[in-house]
Amino acid sequence: MLFPLKGCIRIGSSRGAVTLAQSSKKARFEELTREVDSCCACGLGAGAKNRVVGEGDLDSRVVFVGEAPGRREDESGRPFVGSAGKLLDRLLADANMSRDRVFITNVVKCRPPGNRRPKREEVEACSGHLERLLEIIVPEVIAPMGNSAIGHVFERFGIEESVIGDAHGKPIRVQALWGEVVIFPLYHPAAAIYNRKLLGELEKDMLRLSRLLVGV
Repeated sequence: MLFPLKGCIRIGSSRGAVTLAQSSKKARFEELTREVDSCCACGLGAGAKNRVVGEGDLDSRVVFVGEAPGRREDESGRPFVGSAGKLLDRLLADANMSRDRVFITNVVKCRPPGNRRPKREEVEACSGHLERLLEIIVPEVIAPMGNSAIGHVFERFGIEESVIGDAHGKPIRVQALWGEVVIFPLYHPAAAIYNRKLLGELEKDMLRLSRLLVGV
């Protein structure tokens, strides 16, 4: 279950309220970043060069969620900066979205050794960080990318398990504590780099996501 979202205090004009809300989000994100940087809930942090909380617009309507940082992400401290990240940037641009107007993160914030899939206990240890991040951003759409991220998000929101081939590109409306949220599963960009069929599906799904955001 996601933790309750604390409302911001509204004072003065509506412009002042917006500024206060943005300031509150930034402060809470910085606090979360400090907590992730000092986290010892599992063993992954001991081998990480950088913990990768995520980056983007804290007021974004959509949050993209991958599995875990890879080597490039571990070195830079930023999500999706390798070849999969370059493809994601291109897909966003083609769908009239941009990296600086969305938020990108991972289920696990530290790189697993050898880029292996995170173990269940590692995902569970890190899941609170993702939940707090979502509470800060309060997105209208959560787009998990790849089997691992989809499985985690589906489980957290009580969605029946489904294979990615059936689930991708199909919006699922669920209830979060801040309101209705659309879960929009996607193939992981890394899986589409050398698979033209998957790339075509991912391109179409990103366009569907862009159109969905217009109507959400």
